[in-house]
Amino acid sequence: MTDPQPEPEAELLTEPREGMPPLIQTSAELAEAAARLEAGSGPIAIDTERASGFRYSGRAYLIQLRRAGAGSVLVDPIPIEDLSPLRRALTGPEWILHAASQDLPCLEELELRPTRLFDTELAARLCNFEKVGLASITEQLLGFRLEKQHSAADWSSRPLPHDWLVYAALDVELLTELRGKLAAELAKQGKTEWAEAEFEHVRLAGPPKPRKEPWRRTSGIHKVRGARALGRVRAVWEARDNLARKLDRAPGKVLPDAAIVEAATADPTDFAELMSLPGFRRRGGRTNARLWLAALADARTVPNDELPSTTPPQDGPPATHRWADRDPVAAERLAAAREVVTETAERHNLPPENLIAPALVRGLAWEPPKKVGEQHVRTVLAEAGAREWQIGLLADGLAKALEA
Repeated sequence: MTDPQPEPEAELLTEPREGMPPLIQTSAELAEAAARLEAGSGPIAIDTERASGFRYSGRAYLIQLRRAGAGSVLVDPIPIEDLSPLRRALTGPEWILHAASQDLPCLEELELRPTRLFDTELAARLCNFEKVGLASITEQLLGFRLEKQHSAADWSSRPLPHDWLVYAALDVELLTELRGKLAAELAKQGKTEWAEAEFEHVRLAGPPKPRKEPWRRTSGIHKVRGARALGRVRAVWEARDNLARKLDRAPGKVLPDAAIVEAATADPTDFAELMSLPGFRRRGGRTNARLWLAALADARTVPNDELPSTTPPQDGPPATHRWADRDPVAAERLAAAREVVTETAERHNLPPENLIAPALVRGLAWEPPKKVGEQHVRTVLAEAGAREWQIGLLADGLAKALEA
């Protein structure tokens, strides 16, 4: 018996196969590139680079595109005032993106909107691949390795280094081939219509709703005790957020969360007390000391009935670990409903979270329809945003679980 042959090592892709495309930075260059894209054929692969962790905004600082017959195009949208040639070129053809929900908001800011969409990450999830990152799925399906060392770079900096641009160009180099492989796998598993429904859901989803009381997400806030101290967290957080927005800097670069927690706990009243806190000795804490002290002073004048609650407002069902005490019957419903989801997901080779959003299951179990039956469950799921294919797979089983 011969030993099994090792799988060939994936080839590291270090340069675009057709050479590096130039960086488009003028209206004339954009018009020429857009004309090439319009003259190409098939879907258009798209990616963007943002400056998360460096800038307050989520704007696109680079747009990468690729289409058969047109090659790859790199667009710097910052110096170009009129992107209408690109809008025309992108209207009509299918867009291929990886993790589209991350890129669509910044493209929407530029009035770039898809009319059709194929999300390669979502497709890989529906096919139940274990690893769905672009580098992982490209290596597994196409045999090429992509390096991801510049994913967290400050793409707002200029000029953009050559190696960053190479990295960016490679992000769309293989998307069209990847789409082909994933489309074939979806068809093989009988999931093409499901995927199309999910892609359309992502395309039409729009931006996420703003969080209620976003300041409560301050890292380390669990150390803060009492409504008055939480009011100080809120005051300094909001002052930081306004300044970060004005400067277009990531809030953590203006003042770290740890400093907000320190200020809320110590409640300093003058510059010396503020500077005694480690988190304020950095440039942002010292330079804007007056702003932080003013926010703390304002927090001291807030009437008691306007202070934040010591428990976050409940939006939806409580945390599931509390269900057994608060409503044992609901806890039993949730366990039964989760079992239905797990079994159905396994039967159809799907991750449970892609079969149905866990929040929908929790909501259904916590507050089921007054009349429990398949049709009533269908109505509740549809109103909550579940897609028809999901409802078709789950409504009957969930109805029986709720009845039991």
